[in-house]
Amino acid sequence: MKIKDISKEGRPRERFLKYGAEALSDAELFAILLRTGSKGENVIDMSNKLIAQYGLDKLFECSLNELEKIKGIGPSKAMQILTIAEIQKRINQSKNPVKRISCAKDVFSLMNEKLKDKKEEQFYTLILNTKNFLITDPVLISKGILDASILHPREVFKPAIKNSASKIILVHNHPSGNPEPSPEDLDITKKLIEAGEQLDIKVLDHVIIGDGKWWSWMER
Repeated sequence: MKIKDISKEGRPRERFLKYGAEALSDAELFAILLRTGSKGENVIDMSNKLIAQYGLDKLFECSLNELEKIKGIGPSKAMQILTIAEIQKRINQSKNPVKRISCAKDVFSLMNEKLKDKKEEQFYTLILNTKNFLITDPVLISKGILDASILHPREVFKPAIKNSASKIILVHNHPSGNPEPSPEDLDITKKLIEAGEQLDIKVLDHVIIGDGKWWSWMER
């Protein structure tokens, strides 16, 4: 059945206008977001299939490439879905703003929403002034498995030098959920601390974020 074949009062947009968003099912809300279905499948049926197959939480955790592999989901629809996920993360972050970093827990509060659902390792630096206030937004340095031969100090410290920072904090995630450091993590930390000493930019900490937990170089 096509959307146009559904009675007007039963269509998602019309129901939204009449009753409000809270009256709509998950699939109806998704249908409004996605707008159109695919050949042989209307947008409500597509939405029901997506939610039944993945669940709302897991659907938002998919990557762009994973979403595009789903029948009927092209680049445009995949971006719409991930846009909602990113907006939700930023809303959550805005409710708990962190401007001054005093401990690893502050780093976790700042970065957990950004990193918690990532399926690859992402390495960030936090750029701080002399009083440990953030000078800029967190800076993404690399994606993928951390490798000391690839993660060059030049790239790590470039944003700090550009912003005349006196301190930085290293942050990355472990998609496995276990924040305990690997030997490579420890080697990279030592290497960057030594590089910071040469540049007179102190590396305050290296925080690894897992599933609701963190590991801190300084605290452990």
